[in-house]
Order: sequence, then C-alpha cells, then structure tokens
Amino acid sequence: MAEKKVSTSRKNQIKSLMLQISQTILEEEAREAKREKIRHMEENCPSVSIPGTMPDLQELCRKIHKQIDLLDEERYDMENKVNKADKEIDDLRMKVQDLKGKFKKPALKRVRMSADDMLAALLGSKHKVSLDLRANLKQVKKEVKEEEKETGDWRKNIEDKAGMGGRKKMFEGEV
Repeated sequence: MAEKKVSTSRKNQIKSLMLQISQTILEEEAREAKREKIRHMEENCPSVSIPGTMPDLQELCRKIHKQIDLLDEERYDMENKVNKADKEIDDLRMKVQDLKGKFKKPALKRVRMSADDMLAALLGSKHKVSLDLRANLKQVKKEVKEEEKETGDWRKNIEDKAGMGGRKKMFEGEV
C-alpha cells in the first residue's frame, strides 16, 4: 500500500502540537529538579543555628571541619574510582580496536634530531653517550697534483686566445 500524503498545513499543526507537549514536559522536569534540589538540601544541610558564646562557636567550627574532611575523603575516593574506570574503558577500547584490526595510525611528524639526541631520548638522561660518527671513518689522504701554473700577464693569454686562431689553439690544447 502506498503511504498517504499529509498536507503541509497538517504537518505544521502536528509539529506545533509536538512542540507544545515537549515544552510542557521540559517545564515539568525543571520543576521536579528544583523540588529534588530543595529536598536534598533540607536533608543534607540542616539550618545552622549560630550560638552566641565563644566555646559554642569553636565547637561548631570543629564539627564543620570534620564534615569537610569527610567530604574531601569521599571526593578523593570517587575521583580515584572514576580514573580507574576511565583507564579500564580505554584499555577495553584498545582491545576492541585490536580485535577489529582496523585502527587509525597517528600522523607522524618529522623531527630533526642528531644521533646524540636520539640516543639521549632512547637511553634517558642517565647515559651520557657521545657518538662521534666521523671518528670511526677511514681517513683517505688526497694526492695533490702539482700543476704548472703560468704566472704572467693575463692580457697576453687573452690575446693569444682571441680570434679564430685562438679558438683553434684551445681545441688543439684539449686534445
């Protein structure tokens, strides 16, 4: 069966009704949250009667400090539980990715490091290893050829090479 088409006016009417209903539900939830907050505050935070004498004030302060210490301990324990749960979640997520076999490899950045820096990074700062790569290389002595260097007037050389005859001398000299 083909679905019946709904006119745009009917769609808009249904949409406005849905929005009105959702708005009333949201308002009711907000009122309920307010009532819950007030109930919780009355239950856990009784009204404080401030005594007029100094020893009574000191005793009140001691009670408040004890309550603060207890709450800090609870908060610390909760944080540890949450951190432990987060680590377990991450471990399980990694196991799932490993089982799937598909995981994103992070894009590596090029880092320019010398050999000494790499060794320091790998071995830590305890090991001071200085790696001089050039010290282990074989040294080769270059033979210096003594060429006859003509010292003279540079203008004479230019004049000899000038013209067609000079070019011919250059080609004949190379062969």
